[in-house]
Amino acid sequence: MSSSQCFENPPTLSPTSGAGTVQDLGGLNTYLTGPPHSKLAILLISDVFGYEAPNLRKLADKVAAAGFLVAVPDFFFGDPIIKRDDPQFDKESWSKAHNTDKGYEDAKAIIAALKSKGASAIGAAGFCWGGKVAVKLASSTDIKAAVLLHPSRVTEDDINDVKVPIAILGAETDHASPLEQMKQFGEKLSVKSE
Repeated sequence: MSSSQCFENPPTLSPTSGAGTVQDLGGLNTYLTGPPHSKLAILLISDVFGYEAPNLRKLADKVAAAGFLVAVPDFFFGDPIIKRDDPQFDKESWSKAHNTDKGYEDAKAIIAALKSKGASAIGAAGFCWGGKVAVKLASSTDIKAAVLLHPSRVTEDDINDVKVPIAILGAETDHASPLEQMKQFGEKLSVKSE
């Protein structure tokens, strides 16, 4: 799960933000934007704040403007972690219900749905919680490339399993993905022949 830094400035969610539309894709409500018949698709995987975050949708729209079909699924089924200030909110139960293993399985259904729409090259980018899902996808050939942004709970084993080109973007000061760890990941990846 995310570090406490992430919760200091949560987004105000907006189900109507963005130029795209929300549709069912692979069994999940998904914000879709971009040319619907593009052969190139990007799966954007949110942090724990979910797919209604306006800046995430703005980013999806910018990527779509470059010719990609962009899918931003609701991996939390309408239950993002926005309730963190609620004394009744149980972060541990939420984490168990919305773990990255389930996110990975759900992401595979989204990828299959994108392929059925005609996408022949799919990339994935994951933020924080979504970074763990994206690195799991990068251990398969289901995607062509991955980007991890401020990834959370990514391990050396995850990096060892990577099979596709990957970029890891960490912050200078980040408790969830410290700079030293990001450097270690970079060193591990640099010795891979592929």
